[in-house]
Amino acid sequence: MDHKQLKYFLGLAETLHFGRASEQCHISAPTLSRQIKQLEQELGVALFIRDNRSVSLTAQGKAFVEYARTTLSQWRQFKSQCQDSRQPLSGELSFYCSVTATYSFVYDLFAQFRQQYPAIELNLNTGDPAFSITHVQNDKEDLAVAVKPTHLPNGISYLPLGRSPLVIIAPTMACPLSDLLDSNVNGVMEWSQLPFIMPEHGILKERLDTFCTELQFTPKVYAHVSGHEAMVALASLGFGIACIPEIVLAQSPFKEQVRYLTVSEPMEPIEVGLVCKTKRLTDPVVAVLWKTAENLFIL
Repeated sequence: MDHKQLKYFLGLAETLHFGRASEQCHISAPTLSRQIKQLEQELGVALFIRDNRSVSLTAQGKAFVEYARTTLSQWRQFKSQCQDSRQPLSGELSFYCSVTATYSFVYDLFAQFRQQYPAIELNLNTGDPAFSITHVQNDKEDLAVAVKPTHLPNGISYLPLGRSPLVIIAPTMACPLSDLLDSNVNGVMEWSQLPFIMPEHGILKERLDTFCTELQFTPKVYAHVSGHEAMVALASLGFGIACIPEIVLAQSPFKEQVRYLTVSEPMEPIEVGLVCKTKRLTDPVVAVLWKTAENLFIL
């Protein structure tokens, strides 16, 4: 097997869809299917169960995911360490963050890094920041932007990038939710009567759970949503109120369609930082991006 086959395998294992995986890997679906079959023939086991409607991992396929991620990570690190110091540093980095972080933190970081190390290839993947640390722990990504958790896992290094207050937002449009909010007697918020757009995971959910406990009410949940940007969109349409980092709202195209709700006791702000496996900082390519971030974000 070669390393390209391992990348193709991981692409399909993540998406469980030949069309999306082929686009992600920049190859045709038939080529992807052929490469997966060759890999399965070499291993002597089926990695996927395929039918006309779905693709799923076999037990052997699930076990092979860890091997593939670890092998590719070690290969990238080995290549970095074998580089000629007289030549410009080159290599490959995978980086994960939310859409908001690409505007607020990552853009300036990548701009400076690209100027200093143009031969290093940066692969950016976006998604729910609640998964950032898990992706790094599982060697799915080299580095990620994450909300700092209450307890940082062992073996993970953390570099602070910034902080953001948490705010609760509601729609400005005329809708039943706005009518309910405007009917509050003496401006007293009846939180238990309001529908909430709740985050599925992460520190934001923990902060909101604490908020509800302190005010002694059980939230009426309209929906659980993955991703802060989607929470703003749903709140702007009047589906419910949402608790989000203010930095997300500042970058949102829907910021004019929502308003702040007054909170008697503001929630603790979140801290956002760069995360990486500590042992990966010995990789010269990872180390120079980390150093660039240290120089750029001095709190």
